[in-house]
Amino acid sequence: MNSPTDPQAFHLRPRFSFESHRPINEICEHFKNTLQKPDAEYSGKVRTGFVSLYPKQEDRHYWSPHFSLTMDESEDVEGQTDISGIYGPAPEVWTMFVFFYAIIGLSIVIVSVIGFANRSIGESGAILWLIPVLVIIFASMYSVSYFGQKKGHDQVEGIYKFLSKNIEA
Repeated sequence: MNSPTDPQAFHLRPRFSFESHRPINEICEHFKNTLQKPDAEYSGKVRTGFVSLYPKQEDRHYWSPHFSLTMDESEDVEGQTDISGIYGPAPEVWTMFVFFYAIIGLSIVIVSVIGFANRSIGESGAILWLIPVLVIIFASMYSVSYFGQKKGHDQVEGIYKFLSKNIEA
């Protein structure tokens, strides 16, 4: 299993994949039983072919990771399960960042169209000075997301260890 937990690498939403010789239902049942224990390290939801993991409520903070694991029967090898996972922020945080990135990108396009249209008809293109400001805001948001990923890194490692321990158990 390749580790997406390298602290030196910044991945927007780290992904990994591997194979297991256990059937999907057995893996899901094991996770369901593990997560229902009173001393379970993590919370989560288990559906056939899908597992969602996150830190327990008392350990969560704004930058806590959310982990999704999907499982499919291998098309190449009979009896093998292909497993892929993705780490990311909570869906609400991810949606907020995507929304702000989209607003900033759309603003850059609108300012560019207005500014260059004004310049093409001989008027002032002063509005174009907003583009560097918007790019700085975009870069600031990207830096904040990087900071958030670093803040949640220990929890990502914990989820990865929990997964490694339980996937072939």
